[in-house]
Amino acid sequence: MSRTIVVGGGLIGLSIARALTERGAGEVLVLERGTLAEGGTGKSSGIVRAHYGVPSLAAMAWRSLPVFEEFGDAVGFRQCGYTVLVGEENAEPLRANIATHQGLGVEAEMIDVDTLAAMWPMMHVDDVAAAAYEPRGGFADATQLALHFGQLARAKGAQVRQQTPVARIVTAGGRVTGVELASGETVEADQVIVAAGWWSAKLVADLGIHFPIDAYRSELLVVDAGELLPDLPVVSDLVSLQYCRVEGAGQFLVGNSDHDDAEKKFVDPDNYSNVAAESSVLAYAEKVMHRFPGFPEPSVTHTYAGVYDVPPDWNPVIAPVGDVAGLTLCAGFAGHGFKISPAVGDLVADLVLEGDSTDPDIPASDFRLERFETGALLRSPHPYVGAGEMR
Repeated sequence: MSRTIVVGGGLIGLSIARALTERGAGEVLVLERGTLAEGGTGKSSGIVRAHYGVPSLAAMAWRSLPVFEEFGDAVGFRQCGYTVLVGEENAEPLRANIATHQGLGVEAEMIDVDTLAAMWPMMHVDDVAAAAYEPRGGFADATQLALHFGQLARAKGAQVRQQTPVARIVTAGGRVTGVELASGETVEADQVIVAAGWWSAKLVADLGIHFPIDAYRSELLVVDAGELLPDLPVVSDLVSLQYCRVEGAGQFLVGNSDHDDAEKKFVDPDNYSNVAAESSVLAYAEKVMHRFPGFPEPSVTHTYAGVYDVPPDWNPVIAPVGDVAGLTLCAGFAGHGFKISPAVGDLVADLVLEGDSTDPDIPASDFRLERFETGALLRSPHPYVGAGEMR
């Protein structure tokens, strides 16, 4: 029986293991350097939405949505809806993106500002020129989703080894033959899928494969609104460049959508501060107070930080790589892997078992590594002015 090794026991690696085992791909072994979901997965803000300017990503998010709906409470899914707010300079890109989404079958629509204000009675909307709404959007818990994928994979026969760092990928005769662990043990395999987030680049670099990637530190705040909050829609505020969602009964999770000067926030993913800087807290608080003046007594309860694995175009590589047969890279999700993770697993299973994507709306060519060398970066046809890499 053939064996596939998945390097990385986060959300993406466990989704791949789930997809492979569901399709009878032989023996599947997940190797995790620490504990499951302890890396980027554990820091995800967990937003569920299909709003992407890149059509293939929008399609992946839309294909993934039924998984969240099916899993429901098991992954903490709250289907409260998702809204996008823009200023006048981004009204036309928003309309164009919503038209693209509707062409893909996504349930999304433009809404007027009065409708938005009725959805969010505590929101200041005077500077909002246009808005869109996804009624089936919301948020869930990334760690719960990852562990649920792991349970499904194990139920179909997958094995998972934690505290098992991989030192290098082993090859012979132009194809992978397995991996060597940090302990010195060699584990044989016919396929190796590298889904190790920020650490993926080092593993493939040892084979002469250049994967341009940086670790971008992203800070998040949890704000107490001063009163209980209902299941209000998630807000992507491209006027103030922030995103927000309810967290618990009376708290609010706030993240940053301003990625200008991103290189100033590149860090060592093994050594970075896990709390927001004071300057960030002040900047975030000003944005929150502007957008939500209806909060009676808002206060910051705590902060934390995560790290995105960021390629030059802020979009992932999901493809066979190098001149080594049997090697697939799946990394570089730049903080967007959560909502598309079910479809990512399915696409990797397609690549391993069929040699190509089986979904015409998700062409495998979009995610090839070679695009960085050729300059054919994966970009939105309708980008948002001032919103950096917010797609």
